Amino acid sequence: MAEVTAALVKALREQTGAGMMDCKRALDETNGDIEQAVDLLRKKGLSAAAKKSGRVAAEGLVGIASAPQIAAMIEVNSETDFVARNESFQSFVEAVTQVALAVGDNLDTIRAAAMPGTGHTVADEMTHLIATIGENMSLRRAKVLRVKSGVVATYMHSALRPGLGKIGVLAAIEAPSESEALELLGRQVGMHIAAARPAALDIDAVDPAALERERAVLMEQARASGKPDAIIEKMVEGRVRKYYEEVVLLEQVWVHDGESRVRVVVKKAGGELAGFERFQLGEGIDKPAEA
Repeated sequence: MAEVTAALVKALREQTGAGMMDCKRALDETNGDIEQAVDLLRKKGLSAAAKKSGRVAAEGLVGIASAPQIAAMIEVNSETDFVARNESFQSFVEAVTQVALAVGDNLDTIRAAAMPGTGHTVADEMTHLIATIGENMSLRRAKVLRVKSGVVATYMHSALRPGLGKIGVLAAIEAPSESEALELLGRQVGMHIAAARPAALDIDAVDPAALERERAVLMEQARASGKPDAIIEKMVEGRVRKYYEEVVLLEQVWVHDGESRVRVVVKKAGGELAGFERFQLGEGIDKPAEA
């Protein structure tokens, strides 16, 4: 059994908004498993923010680079935001993003690739930069999207400078041809993704484990109503449909008009959303608590 520490209770409270003692009891009942504790608090109606994603807990930059029918996005982490504003660090992230555009999104391949204009590999250049700046860094993740015809649109929320920021989005839209209208639509899709934070492109792409976890919570909530099983099943199915509207990109309401579905907007424009990626700096990384 995991020790239920004050730090663990605090983390659960921050994630759910539930009371301190409720968090302590939930962790005791789940042997210190914070995800199970979140579910338990939701079932009891005590969680105020149960779907809240991992807190941003690392610094650095997200970088984006693009070319016709292709775009790349990477995340490079540093220890402090001060380094993210360093000219040398920013130039490094821009260069590595271009490398990813050329070689793909396998991290080992990127690290082993030649760093333009240096005579070093990307990994060696990062080691040199760490020694120069005096702060640890890591290439955390990368994604490259391609289309045969159409656009891979990019969007960087609150960019520090073109292609660099803390929330980046790629949106691949297959279409008969590239056009300014399609580029504009792609940017709007990117803005939507940045704001709405979808977890899957379509219903078939929803993580089965996440769906079952959600269904179990919804079932417990519905049973609390005391209604017959047949009614409970219908309640759960209705709430699952609502869940899809929250987490599936194509089923979400278009943030730009508050009415249309994303799939309808893209189809009307003559395109088809083939894929997307959203990087938020440091998302899901635990940052050590300050003493």
